[in-house]
Amino acid sequence: MSTSRLRVDRERCIGAGMCALTAPDVFDQDPDDGRVLLLHAEPPTAHRAAAQMAVGVCPSGAITLQEPEPSGS
Repeated sequence: MSTSRLRVDRERCIGAGMCALTAPDVFDQDPDDGRVLLLHAEPPTAHRAAAQMAVGVCPSGAITLQEPEPSGS
């Protein structure tokens, strides 16, 4: 069974920090340049909703969430 997988584009990140504020167990900010640091590419179930919210509030669109494809019958 696949899980959701996060990806970040540090070149696109503008360092707003919304991800780290929204999902601090999944994201952090680089102390040197302020850009996103991904702590968990496959967020645990307990943090998945916050991770999804962080994707939505990222002003630069630097975070994407790849959902597992449904298994066909």
